[in-house]
Amino acid sequence: MNIVREQREQNNSLIKVTVGEKDYGDAVEKSLREYKRKANIPGFRPGMVPMGVIKKMYGKGVLAEQAYRQASEAAFNYLQEQKIDYVGDVIPSEEQGDFDFENGTEFEFIFEIGEAPEVKLELSAKDKMTYYTIKVDKKMHDDYRSNFLRRFGRLVDTDKVTADEALEVTLDNGDMKIEGAYVGLISMNEEERKPFIGKKVGFKTQVNVNELYKTPAQRAAVLQVKENELEGIKPEFSLEITKIRKFAEPELNEEFFKMAFPAGNVKTAEEFEAFVDAEISKELRRESDYLFTLQLRDFLLKKAGLTMPVEFLKRWLYVINEGKFTKEEIEKDFDAFVKLFTWNYLQKYFIKQDNLTVTPEEATAEAKALAQAQFAQYGLPTAPEDMLANYAKKILEDREQGQKIYEKLYEMKVVEDVKSKIKVTEKAVSAEEFAKLAKEI
Repeated sequence: MNIVREQREQNNSLIKVTVGEKDYGDAVEKSLREYKRKANIPGFRPGMVPMGVIKKMYGKGVLAEQAYRQASEAAFNYLQEQKIDYVGDVIPSEEQGDFDFENGTEFEFIFEIGEAPEVKLELSAKDKMTYYTIKVDKKMHDDYRSNFLRRFGRLVDTDKVTADEALEVTLDNGDMKIEGAYVGLISMNEEERKPFIGKKVGFKTQVNVNELYKTPAQRAAVLQVKENELEGIKPEFSLEITKIRKFAEPELNEEFFKMAFPAGNVKTAEEFEAFVDAEISKELRRESDYLFTLQLRDFLLKKAGLTMPVEFLKRWLYVINEGKFTKEEIEKDFDAFVKLFTWNYLQKYFIKQDNLTVTPEEATAEAKALAQAQFAQYGLPTAPEDMLANYAKKILEDREQGQKIYEKLYEMKVVEDVKSKIKVTEKAVSAEEFAKLAKEI
């Protein structure tokens, strides 16, 4: 066996591996004997097919397979022994010639690698960055407060529509009459609510139920029919408001605090207002962390100045996707890809250099947080611990979701690691200023 490395374009090499009978012969014979043992060919008893027949039927394919296997293993071993770092994967070269497996005994396989660039990063307090936080304003406070209290409030009767009340109405088109139908203004936009604003009980108007209720399921439920029966119903109805109900916030009393905060961490109105600001700050902190991560990524990419084997990576993407994307499609999105690819490469550098690890306990905690966020979307703000643990386990057992969690946690570890090495100054900005910064990134 002979192995030669040839430099091509920048950060790109060919590994040429020549294999002969001494390299693949034993593996070919072993594979053919296995074919002979399992062969089921009419006219021969199992296991008794002559080797000449087996070689004629399978010899060429087995030779190609084993020769390639020996060559590829040799290429990987060579890269490891020579301590050659590469990105992506080892792929067949475009310079690969044809093979004559019918008559030949010696074959040259040509592989291509993209050489990994060396990372040289010296970080210190001289490297300065700004961590932007978002100021909690009155509107944020009031909106979060209102949404939180809505979970524990109740609907009360009122005499006039002012904003997002819930209406009970009677619908009548001559053929059918539905009393006590529900119209929720909260789910409408400002333009759709306009005809009802200022109206009182007893107000009558004409409506089209196809416009009032957006989905067939909603219309069928209101009209008390099956979805397949909607087609024959005239959609024009007279509508009369029979009841107007609005949301009433609960009183901030002992009963409310026990119900909303069973752990006893909030017991007074003052503590509740502070809780609202703290919860908003937690959510905003995630936005700040995300923006800082993007800024830090761009800072490190620029400072490291790594030169990736661009043309190799384009070919590698085309090969590993097996024709799912054309070369033109890869070219179109390549700049975004190589930026993310280089950032992932830098993360691996810090993980290895500073021995960063993510523990199973940290992954489980993150999976629980993800599960809790999903439960909250469905109106369950505090799911039981056993339920969270069960869902977290399922999330981590899912290969794709589990990998995303570990990638997220490793990225967070890298960001914190780099933050500890440079000078970071916090600066509070308004939501509008923060949005402008985020848009620029």
